[in-house]
Amino acid sequence: MIADVGDYSVWNKPYDLRSQGSKWGDHCTVVRWAEQHLLPERNGFTVHRLDRAASGLMLIAHSKRIAAALSELFRERAVQKRYRALVMGDFSTHANPIRVETPLDGKDSVSELSLLEVSHDRKQSLVDVAIETGRKHQIRRHLVELDHPVVGDRLYGGENVHTVDLQLTAYFLGFTCPVSGEPIEYRLPDEQLQSLP
Repeated sequence: MIADVGDYSVWNKPYDLRSQGSKWGDHCTVVRWAEQHLLPERNGFTVHRLDRAASGLMLIAHSKRIAAALSELFRERAVQKRYRALVMGDFSTHANPIRVETPLDGKDSVSELSLLEVSHDRKQSLVDVAIETGRKHQIRRHLVELDHPVVGDRLYGGENVHTVDLQLTAYFLGFTCPVSGEPIEYRLPDEQLQSLP
């Protein structure tokens, strides 16, 4: 857990833990895990999703009122979301930053990608990603469109099949707190983010 505000909490979801339940139930979700480990115990409500294969910050509401308020912030695109991705290839061949606006599944999709570092030896780049929309697998699909699949992406990576987990982490969330009304930011420490050796 990163923070417990009472009416909502912020968690660092690990790789392979689901954001929401499937047709078989929700016993393997970050929400269920939070409900079982919070003191005092509280119900949990999903207000946004993170790919099962991705890791990083997730908000969980603990009241229906706050769930509705946080969901509205996401719907209105009033939540700043930033990700760190380790990608294949030399990303310095693109404008920095580069804005990708390719629609996904018939819906507007906007990602802004900025190069942080390149390893010519490893043929990999470290990229910072800000998204305005939150379409299914948006970052992964936009990066594949640019011929830079995320390292460890078993779904979109093509020959980029590695034994490592997907190297994509949601490291920053910024929004107006529905409890206090004040702007608030949550950020994972740098040592928990992808890096190039």
